[in-house]
Amino acid sequence: MPPRTRFAPSPTGYLHIGSVRTALYAWLYARRHGGEYILRIEDTDRERSTQEAVDAILNGLDWLGLDADEGPIYQTQRFGRYREVLDRLLEQDKAYRCYCTREEIDAMRAAAMDKGEKPRYDGRCRSGDRVRGDVEPVVRFKNPLSGEVVLDDLVKGRIVFDNAELDDLIIARSDGTPTYNFTVVVDDADMRITHVIRGDDHVNNTPRQINMFRALGVEPPAYAHLPMIHGPDGAKLSKRHGAVNVLEYRAMGFLPQALLNYLLRLGWSHGDQEIFTLEEMQRLFDLDKVSRSAASFDPMKLLWVNQQHIQAAPEEQLVGLLRGQLEAQGVDPASGPPLELTVEALRERSQTILEMAEQAHCYYEEYEELDEKSAKAHLRPVAREVLVDLREAFGALDDWSESATQQVVERVAEGRGVKLGKVAQPLRVALTGRAASPGIGVTLVLVGKARTLERIDRALRYVDSRGQ
Repeated sequence: MPPRTRFAPSPTGYLHIGSVRTALYAWLYARRHGGEYILRIEDTDRERSTQEAVDAILNGLDWLGLDADEGPIYQTQRFGRYREVLDRLLEQDKAYRCYCTREEIDAMRAAAMDKGEKPRYDGRCRSGDRVRGDVEPVVRFKNPLSGEVVLDDLVKGRIVFDNAELDDLIIARSDGTPTYNFTVVVDDADMRITHVIRGDDHVNNTPRQINMFRALGVEPPAYAHLPMIHGPDGAKLSKRHGAVNVLEYRAMGFLPQALLNYLLRLGWSHGDQEIFTLEEMQRLFDLDKVSRSAASFDPMKLLWVNQQHIQAAPEEQLVGLLRGQLEAQGVDPASGPPLELTVEALRERSQTILEMAEQAHCYYEEYEELDEKSAKAHLRPVAREVLVDLREAFGALDDWSESATQQVVERVAEGRGVKLGKVAQPLRVALTGRAASPGIGVTLVLVGKARTLERIDRALRYVDSRGQ
């Protein structure tokens, strides 16, 4: 049967790239095999779950285009169902009420540690004859006391767990609210999940969950536990490495398809191919190529991948993104050249849309000041006559095209008997405030005739001030 996968974040914080990779792999596996992908919000921790976090998760997934076939489904809307399954387990003697106090639990764990044993619940309420009126009980699952749980993980391979090492897990708190491991099993069973793809920090939960599936008479799903993502220094990924709200990558000017491409390759490969279209991701991804080793997040590699996608992206996408960035920075996109021209001039030179917007400022508004290093190198007194010649020639020019303006620069260089760079570089600094820009003809078109004349005058004043 076609697979049914799910992404089940807890809305207790932002959606970061580790979680996005999990969502991506689950989404791709479903798409690759003609299945369905379900979004479930695991919000039973009502003290820590927030609507702000829910919104951040939904907005992040929407930006990335990871559309769900079902959902979002909220666990807090399923409490009645959890109560129903809980009552059934109690009736079938597959769960029991535990009246142990926190002090008793702490004492039994301390005693186990003193003996060099694993701290765990000792099952003293398991028989059901230890009822107390002064304690609101929790409910524990009756884990099998013998035998093994064999997990044939689709990434990590076979893992065997001894049931004797697993204690009786709490599945409902004393206030009646269900716990994570229990709700996950009920949800996965009800939603007919066939493949659970998640981080390998959940491996130790898996044998308990498998035992609960079997207690419910449901075949457990297949599991694929993904290795963790580390920072470049080998430490657990954190904010200082880039584990920030995924929407911050949008604000920094990353393309959604580039971020997905990069995260795809953090633990999966297809030969030596680095750049993938979304269609290729869906067609090629499968779990048998997922690495068992931890991946390393490399911010510089992410920038490179983003630059490749900027170069290949549809013009209309980049125009819309550039417009948004300029407006967010208080720049009016209507005050300069058509954005299509700017995009084509800058797409080869930009690692992010933010960088593209910063380079484009000078085409839509006056730059605040000259780059000091560029001005000192190129706006020297020796450049004054060149700038005067350019000012005169441009003032008389009617055809403000790339070829016509380029020819003016070449004629001035020829007339002065200097190399083209001796003319183009002072002009480039005058036009943009810095020594790097697209070709000089393209730059002149983007700046426009009126601004070109004004900025040459400004550069001449700077040159004159240096000579005083």
